[in-house]
Amino acid sequence: MLGERPAAGAWLRSSLLVAGPPSAVLLAMMATGAVAPRPGFVALGVTLASGAVVARLWLGHLGRLALQIRAAASGGAVPSPTGRPLMPSVQQVADDVTRLARSLEERGTLVERLRRADAAIIEALPDPLLVLSAERVPLRANRAAREMLGPAPAAAAPADAAALLRHPALAEALDHAYAAGTPALADLALAVPVARDIAAQVIPMDPPLADGGRVIVLLSDRTRERAVERMRADFVANASHELRTPLASLIGFIETLRGPAADDPAAQQRFLEIMAEQSDRMRRLIDDLLGLSRIELTEHQAPSGRVDVAALARAEADAMAPILATRKARLELEVAPAAAEPADADQLAQVIRNLLENAVRHGRDSGHVRLSVAPATAPDGRAGVNLAVADDGPGIPREHIPRLTERFYRVDRGRSRRAGGTGLGLAIVKHIVNRHRGTLTIESEEGVGTTFRVWLPGAEAR
Repeated sequence: MLGERPAAGAWLRSSLLVAGPPSAVLLAMMATGAVAPRPGFVALGVTLASGAVVARLWLGHLGRLALQIRAAASGGAVPSPTGRPLMPSVQQVADDVTRLARSLEERGTLVERLRRADAAIIEALPDPLLVLSAERVPLRANRAAREMLGPAPAAAAPADAAALLRHPALAEALDHAYAAGTPALADLALAVPVARDIAAQVIPMDPPLADGGRVIVLLSDRTRERAVERMRADFVANASHELRTPLASLIGFIETLRGPAADDPAAQQRFLEIMAEQSDRMRRLIDDLLGLSRIELTEHQAPSGRVDVAALARAEADAMAPILATRKARLELEVAPAAAEPADADQLAQVIRNLLENAVRHGRDSGHVRLSVAPATAPDGRAGVNLAVADDGPGIPREHIPRLTERFYRVDRGRSRRAGGTGLGLAIVKHIVNRHRGTLTIESEEGVGTTFRVWLPGAEAR
């Protein structure tokens, strides 16, 4: 077969187009007697037959070329001039079409490579980035944006992108960028899931991006920088306030040892013991202040990893043996297999340690402390872990409970200092729980005891 079978109507019209002019000339010559009727009719028949054959070949070759062009347009191979020979005029068209198709294919390959490079660069940017359409619909988001605003299960936009775009400061910047076509800046303060300070740059795209993106929103998390500034100010303020008392005691005892007690060995020994206690108190206070500052620096960044909370609770309970023995307290463990994820093992160990120390130090002598770990489901259906520490101490008056996690807040200042606390233990617990996107609740009844409950996202231990 020479080519694709042409339609009958197209073949007839093409045959008449090819054979019509010479046939008309022959008929005119026959009419004028220039050509005898018999040879004229023979020549007319040969002309019509030749026209039909040429039309058939021409249409068949063009049809085959058209099929190849349509296949290439649909993503197939580039039209190839090789194979069955074509008519010279059609062959020239086929060669030109092939060169054009190859040029377009090379350009398309280059454009696709550039598009992938563009997407890879955007995806690798350390700062969150959103691409918005003319209707302010998020079209794309990079990895950093998905980590900040939540995953996108069924769309290109992160889960919390819509809520972010409704923020009054960012909405005003978007209005300016869309209306004026110039970049705009906005400072955002986000309260959930943890407090964050975000600087947003809104950049209009003219012309629009290939996917229809008209505006790029670039987010820069300034939480760490602002936390460093607050940490410096808080550290100076807290250190100057809380360290004044032990430092004054040390200075007073040193002056006493230099003066009236210079020749009194018994007084010297007693004063040195007090000085050692005050020095140890200062060390604990500075350690807790620095630890709290480090936690606040990373509070806006969720941890990574999986922690076996049951095993961690057993290890911390064993480490509490000396303090329990000093207070003659008894620790009861109720631990079921459970794991937190994502979680930081060192920080969760500090939560358990601080809650246990708080229960032992502020509970009654020879008292009873209970530590429990069990799988638990949040009200929204998320799997997690419930950690609880309960004591049978004097309890806490209801009006003090909301302020227990404040820095240096003490229900009974004298008793707290005698117990060796720094006033920062529960503040550290609160910030660690916030970083793990968990919850801390405090239940207390005067004369009965206090229970601290921590819920952490996770699943049952494997």
